[in-house]
Amino acid sequence: MNSSFSLVALAALAVIAGALVPLQAGSNAELGRALGHPIWATLISLLISMLVVIPILFAIQTPFPALGAIKHLPVWAWLGGVAGAIYISSALILVPRVGATSFIVCVIAGQLISSLLVDYHGWLNLPVREISIGRVLGVILVLAGVVTVQWFSPTVVVSQQSAAQVAT
Repeated sequence: MNSSFSLVALAALAVIAGALVPLQAGSNAELGRALGHPIWATLISLLISMLVVIPILFAIQTPFPALGAIKHLPVWAWLGGVAGAIYISSALILVPRVGATSFIVCVIAGQLISSLLVDYHGWLNLPVREISIGRVLGVILVLAGVVTVQWFSPTVVVSQQSAAQVAT
């Protein structure tokens, strides 16, 4: 396969995955309202994720994990699940209050800043990647977009009943 084509295909998959994030946030927010609390929606969402992944594991005949390696993992290796639960819970609480666009641009800003630091320091056992002026400029442009989106986002008045549902 042509390497430039594979990079385009991988980038397209990443864009599709990114396009699903606001849908996840909105549907989970509705689930939280229906269940009466965002944390219940987080649990249900993660259980549904598990129910989707398990059949895929069997369908593609993934070998069973090397469970013996678990005891040698660094503590930070477990943070992915913690981060996922925090992200889903945050989306459930914040999206109804700030809107999908404002939430997602803030998430992207946080992702970019964190990614620059992870790349620069080689944290999480990832290869070190230098911080170039182009990368910093790109992040600054995205941060300018965050400020612009926030500045021009209309304020939505939430009814007392809706606010109570989100808070509980």
